[in-house]
Amino acid sequence: DKAAKSLYGLAAPVRWDTKITESFQQVLDGALAVINLAGENIASGFWTKSKKAAILESRLNVAEAIVKTIEHTQNKPALIVHASAVGYYGNRGDEILSEDSSHGSGFLAEVCKKTEHMIQRAENLGIRIAILRLGVVLGPGGGLISGLLPPFRFYLGSRVTTKNQWLAWVHIDDVVGAIRFIVESTELKGIFNLTSPNPVPAKDLYTSLGKVMHRPVLFSAPPFFLKLLLRDIANELFLASQRTIPQNLLHAGYEFKYTNLEPALQDIIKK
Repeated sequence: DKAAKSLYGLAAPVRWDTKITESFQQVLDGALAVINLAGENIASGFWTKSKKAAILESRLNVAEAIVKTIEHTQNKPALIVHASAVGYYGNRGDEILSEDSSHGSGFLAEVCKKTEHMIQRAENLGIRIAILRLGVVLGPGGGLISGLLPPFRFYLGSRVTTKNQWLAWVHIDDVVGAIRFIVESTELKGIFNLTSPNPVPAKDLYTSLGKVMHRPVLFSAPPFFLKLLLRDIANELFLASQRTIPQNLLHAGYEFKYTNLEPALQDIIKK
């Protein structure tokens, strides 16, 4: 939702209701590009069997609906921009990850792999496909930062990280900027890590946030408690390490607005 709202002016938002309807076909017919951000929220609630099914099926269903709908449109869009995630790589410690790095293990890695393969079927229709492997999106009004702000405001800031954990982050402005860059291009396609060129040790997020807010980081909470409470969601979402580099975006000439974490946090806090 945060990314979709930020794209107002660049794109017309369409909420998908799991059905391939005539109105959905009318929206795609003649569109310059389709930007797919749809999917069940992975960070809300516990990962029960039904929740995992919803996370996977919501993404597969919308990707399949887009491909099948485009098959029947007269004026096909030139481009599909599909939001995937760095979860594709799994938990990789200190390893530097480019778009050429191998697929990882775990639930999120499988979700990313399957949905990427589904949307790539549109290549058979002559559609240009750009898959964005998003890192942790930092911005006002939602996401990770909104969850961290209350304890930091009340001087209760703490860090929860594992040894050698890296954070692949990106400012919301660069999510929008990179999508615009790709849409306005006539040639860019393939896989793009949409993360800052400067990933940071995960502990630096808490240190930098405390510095920006003029608050101390009083203690480090053992990851054990997070794992005990959230189980696999903790290991894959909150404690996984991805040290990704946006190699393809940089080679294409995209200039990131926020390459360093502290200025990005300063911008978010003042909003």
